[in-house]
Amino acid sequence: MSVSQSRRAFLALAGAGLAMPAFAQGSGTYPARPIQLVVPYPAGGAVDLAARLVAERMRVDFGQTVVVENRPGANGMVGAVAVARAQPDGYTLLMAPREVFGINPILMPQQALDGKRDFAYVGVVAEGPYVLVVNPGLGVNSFADFAKLAKQRELTYASFGKGSMAHLNIEALARKLGVRMVHVPYRGAPPAVTAVATGEVALTIATPPAALSLMQDGKIKALAVGDQRRLTQLSDVPTMTELGVAEDPLIPNFFGLAAPNGTPPAVVERLNEAMAKAIKSPEIATKLEASGLVAAPGSPAAMASLVNGDIERFGRLIRELDIKIVE
Repeated sequence: MSVSQSRRAFLALAGAGLAMPAFAQGSGTYPARPIQLVVPYPAGGAVDLAARLVAERMRVDFGQTVVVENRPGANGMVGAVAVARAQPDGYTLLMAPREVFGINPILMPQQALDGKRDFAYVGVVAEGPYVLVVNPGLGVNSFADFAKLAKQRELTYASFGKGSMAHLNIEALARKLGVRMVHVPYRGAPPAVTAVATGEVALTIATPPAALSLMQDGKIKALAVGDQRRLTQLSDVPTMTELGVAEDPLIPNFFGLAAPNGTPPAVVERLNEAMAKAIKSPEIATKLEASGLVAAPGSPAAMASLVNGDIERFGRLIRELDIKIVE
């Protein structure tokens, strides 16, 4: 090969390299600019807190700013759709709870979001176990007492809204017990828990922070935890597994990190590594626990499997209950 031919070959290769996105040249070059992390709910909630804790740690790890942007609307779907339609380059991410990925797309098909198709899952950040709580006036002191009473008469329960995790989980529990319960939807978790405390309804599910003070005041009573292990804050409350309830119907919420589908695997892996490193920090784990969350870093494949399972499981229940939400 002549000198001129060698030079032309070198320039061709160099040009090809310049044409390639930075992430295609190796995950070590990512990120090369600030990252936008969309939270599809207003600032101040648990998912917003988790996002900001992780974003700060990732900023240190990446040497790039991770900007948290709150983009609420349509029960999380506005922000989720925006991320799903963004460029799959690793610079637009979504931090959202379980229902945004595997439940809301079924409840609101008009939003045209597909949990199986539209995201490259990075991993679960944290889980939020639920506690089954009842009004003390029911006169039940255990889950067995509750199950017996539920078979004797229809109980009313509060949810955080139509199609919410509380709605679906308690309906799943009712089916597990072979009983019917009456659904009373409220606008969010705080009023639902308050309704149990005041006796407007008999029961609901709640996160530990939402339940603890009311429990201490004797206004509500916790009967069971929907998790594999007892919670530090409620160490005397048994798990559904301990109580012998197979296939625990009180499925915990989770907060997960996702990117648009088509994001390069090397970038997804880099994001997962940074996310896991952030969550394993004792400081972040402690702050998450104070908000009723348990640090639970997982792999991209594990999160995808969870979402696919939710689409099947909750999809069946939503169809049986004929739940539809128009936003």
